[in-house]
Amino acid sequence: MIYLELLIGFLTVGLFSFGGAYAAIPLIRDVVLSYGWLDEETLTNMIAISESTPGPIMVNLATYVGCSKAGVFGGIIATFAVVLPAFLIILVIMVLLKKAIGNKYVNAVLMGIKPCIIGIIAATGCYMILNNCVTPMKQQVADFWPICMTAILAVFYYGSRMLLKKKVSPIILIVISAVLGVTVYGIK
Repeated sequence: MIYLELLIGFLTVGLFSFGGAYAAIPLIRDVVLSYGWLDEETLTNMIAISESTPGPIMVNLATYVGCSKAGVFGGIIATFAVVLPAFLIILVIMVLLKKAIGNKYVNAVLMGIKPCIIGIIAATGCYMILNNCVTPMKQQVADFWPICMTAILAVFYYGSRMLLKKKVSPIILIVISAVLGVTVYGIK
């Protein structure tokens, strides 16, 4: 009986959770409390833990509730139930997109969207660079350290692409940024 309850409960969460994990928390709360799987305090703690561990909140929470109420098999059922609706929806979208990709009008729309996406990303990048390289006061004076760090990262990124003929991992750039940040702002 618990396996069926886990399946139905988390299938409901998976089917009707729109807008991401934070929008799904009220629905998760309703389902978990209505079945009596967790009390309010434990649920709040588990949401915090699920948020701080790798993976989606819904999957982490479903796995925990399933395992705590019905063992490993219960965890598998709950995880499967919460993931299944999204998997099927994406599968249907991919099938429809695969059929539509040969259509000249669909291709024209996609080709028109690409420059827009590039423009949005470039504008966001420029905004972030300008916003972080200028002091927030009304003086609007350029701040030397963020400009210097941005230049170092740009030189490293493009220099390594030219010299090594391969892309630099974003993780390496993040580590370099962290080291520069600690070095520059730790000294200040």
